[in-house]
Amino acid sequence: MKQEMTNRRLVALIAVALTAFADGADMLTEANSGVVKEVALETEFVVCGGGLSGVCAAISAARHGAKVVLLQDRPVLGGNASSEIRMGILGAHGDDNKEAGILEELQLKNFYYNPLMRYTLWDDVLLSAVREEPNVTLLLNTSVDGVEMAGGRITAVSAWNGNAYTRYTVKGRFFADCTGDGILRLSGAKFRRGRELPSEFGETCLQQGGDHRTMGNSILLQLRKTKEHHPFAPPPWAYKFTDEDFAKPDEPLPPKGTKRVNYRRLYPDDNNFWWIEYGGNLDTVGDANAIQEELKKIAYGVWAYMNNHPDGRAKGYDLDWIGALPGKRESTRFIGPHILTQQDVLSGGHFEDVVAYGGWTLDDHHPDAFHRKGRISVEYGCPSPFGIPFDCLYSVNVPNLMFAGRDISCTHMGLSATRVMGTCAALGQAVGTAAAMLVKYGIDPAQLRRERIAELQDTLEDDDCMLPYRWRKVSALTVAATCAEDVAVLRNGIDRKYGGKDNGVWVAPNETTMTYSWDVPQRLSGARLVFDSEMTHRGKRMRKLEATTERVEMPKMLAKAFRIDARICGKWKCVFSDNLNILRFRRVSFAPVEADALRLVVTETWGGSKTHVFAIDAF
Repeated sequence: MKQEMTNRRLVALIAVALTAFADGADMLTEANSGVVKEVALETEFVVCGGGLSGVCAAISAARHGAKVVLLQDRPVLGGNASSEIRMGILGAHGDDNKEAGILEELQLKNFYYNPLMRYTLWDDVLLSAVREEPNVTLLLNTSVDGVEMAGGRITAVSAWNGNAYTRYTVKGRFFADCTGDGILRLSGAKFRRGRELPSEFGETCLQQGGDHRTMGNSILLQLRKTKEHHPFAPPPWAYKFTDEDFAKPDEPLPPKGTKRVNYRRLYPDDNNFWWIEYGGNLDTVGDANAIQEELKKIAYGVWAYMNNHPDGRAKGYDLDWIGALPGKRESTRFIGPHILTQQDVLSGGHFEDVVAYGGWTLDDHHPDAFHRKGRISVEYGCPSPFGIPFDCLYSVNVPNLMFAGRDISCTHMGLSATRVMGTCAALGQAVGTAAAMLVKYGIDPAQLRRERIAELQDTLEDDDCMLPYRWRKVSALTVAATCAEDVAVLRNGIDRKYGGKDNGVWVAPNETTMTYSWDVPQRLSGARLVFDSEMTHRGKRMRKLEATTERVEMPKMLAKAFRIDARICGKWKCVFSDNLNILRFRRVSFAPVEADALRLVVTETWGGSKTHVFAIDAF
């Protein structure tokens, strides 16, 4: 309520200001006006950081009833996935293990609203998703620079918006650090940065440690295909490279258990230039400006070397874009009740309090990065998926602080497998859902872990988040229904293809076979639906070539139009319909009815002869 009143006051002040200017009020001077505005907000959940983890945390908390303020220090959302950086959204390996939930929703909206897959439009797909949530107040260009404490708890953050010369104070009950760099360490929360000694946790994949070194930052290039060759003129401050700079030295065989080793790739085809990496021997936060400058020198030098090479390796390509900011892999990690280690990852993460999962490799980049002769990163295979527990997502010593993204509680090696953005998005949704429960029950994360972890897990699964080693519980009404034998798979709780099994039903438009019935009328008010959105489609995670005119298509087997019918007193009645569905997961509500049967009828697909449905739950 207080936040709503504050927001109304802001709108009123803006209206008054506009009226004053329109009416030709007195010119502003130092005598009658200030320079810096002071704005105070109060909310229930404060999310610091607007990358994918922060966006998913804010949306999930808001949808479950919490009032949220989301602070992002950049003009766009998305963090490493934004148009400013353009890192790929990677996640768990394996077609069965793609991340669903809010991330899949965002990617489907991007397919629909941004079929040319332009990064600048992707920024605004994320912006629209946040603005659609009435419970979220978004502050862009706003950097957190202070924390207020009372009784060991965070009570407020201060933040500065340099575009608007505005100082914000945002009070809250619960806080999430989704910045990746851990600005809420200002609270005194325990943290660590760097590489543990291999002996501390018995991490055999860690070759060296006991230091402050990290993985580096990368700046990306995007290329444009061209019919002609255009020599590239780099800026005079760019590095000048020769073949000798990229000669591979003889080096020992990679460590035992290595899945893959990675080197600098000096060819344009299918190359995302992640290896233009630097900063692991510095402070990736405190030395960010120096790292950015060095990466620009490297990047322009690399492209000049490739483009102007006499062997013609870059013939048919022009440099179309270079990153405005480097993308970070590693800086600071908070400490929670559990620190995720190499062993946790390799054993599959069988945690009682699992709330998310990873499935990337243990992908450890050498801190020397680009300037290292030889291999830059070493990858160790690990199970996909592996579970990540709630105990890694809240502070061990600041009771109302949670975190999601690459600053969760883990070792350096644990981070190497959890830092990719598909995993970070899943972590964000888990933290946001937990925050709404904290608000609802008036408890802290530690108490939620002790008393309500099962409810959190069930809620996440109901919101289309897969959790390893368990499946979603279907609703009691769904279990009690009678249905055709080939439709029964829709209530097995497995909302995706998995382990070689389809777990779905293929039906043609207007078929009425997806029907549940009961012996006596039931009070029905909604349905939970999961359609097949072809989650394995690689194109959802953006392109390496920006300037293409090839348009993406919505998944053909996805339902475009559907209706839900209820049988009331022996007659079928449409209780819900949608003629433009673009999502995999839908939870729809309708006016309560007394009915003895419910059916889903897909009336149109996005081009396929049949649609594919994974789940129907009645409630």
